[in-house]
Amino acid sequence: MKKRMILPLIVIMLFTIIASACGNDASNNATSNSNQETAADTTSTGAAQEETTDTITYQSETGPVEIPAKPERIVALSNGPNILSMDVTPVGVDEWTAANPLFQDKLKDVAIVTDSDPESIAALNPDLIIAGSTAKNLEQLSKIAPTIVYTWGKLDYLDQQLEIGKVLNKEAEAQAWIDDFTKRAEDIGNEIKAKYGDNVTVSTIEIFEKEVFVMGDHWARGTEALYQAMKLNMPEQVKNDTLQEGYHSLSLEVLSEYMGDFVVVSRDMTRDNEIMKSTIWSNIPSVQNKHVIELETKAVTYSDPTTLEYVLNIFKEAFLGTTK
Repeated sequence: MKKRMILPLIVIMLFTIIASACGNDASNNATSNSNQETAADTTSTGAAQEETTDTITYQSETGPVEIPAKPERIVALSNGPNILSMDVTPVGVDEWTAANPLFQDKLKDVAIVTDSDPESIAALNPDLIIAGSTAKNLEQLSKIAPTIVYTWGKLDYLDQQLEIGKVLNKEAEAQAWIDDFTKRAEDIGNEIKAKYGDNVTVSTIEIFEKEVFVMGDHWARGTEALYQAMKLNMPEQVKNDTLQEGYHSLSLEVLSEYMGDFVVVSRDMTRDNEIMKSTIWSNIPSVQNKHVIELETKAVTYSDPTTLEYVLNIFKEAFLGTTK
């Protein structure tokens, strides 16, 4: 009798064990499936997040432009020096940037491009194009790659650099340079005023062959550093006549009327200049006092950080006799 009872019990126990095992398998399978689905969802979400951070919307002066978050192949038809100053090398630059002696070492393997030849730009496979508002073929360029347009002079030299910082994903670096440069330049300006008086005046002219132009406070050639950052004064006649266009053409006969206590001369330093050998020139008081600071034109036609640091050191040495 006991043996008969034991057999059914064994059968019941085996059935219970098997049923339990099946239940655990089903539960494990369900958990595994659930984990796989969660992982898949997470992967999908991660991919979506990664995709959304591949580009940013840049608010340009012509409207929003979708650009790479970290552009790697930039064609700079304008603002090349601003880009180079942030340790980013474009794949193509305009001829004026390429000829600038301050950047030639960085541009040895960089193509020289022009807005007149969009095909050569397309051949560089750019992921971003930066151009001036007067550039040709802007519509065609925008079909090659996202294109940002800047109007020269619409932004001041500091805001322009900050905008380039945003484009390059280096806004904090751009702002740090702005804060540092403006402080150092103002300090140098204060030293100059302490040495020569608060009312000391500086004129900035460019001599091109037989023509002379006097510059306002935002026409490169070091003007942003002198008048905006260092806060030095320009003669009233210069201020009035450069107010609208930013520069003013001069005849040799009236040149002395526009000269300050100091004069900064932008010119081609590889050539002798007839104007600077003339009697009119030699009779200017600032010339007689040896208050003339000469700059190579090719190196100072931009207002980017590299150029501004370059001219600031020249001005510091010329005015104060000390280097950085």
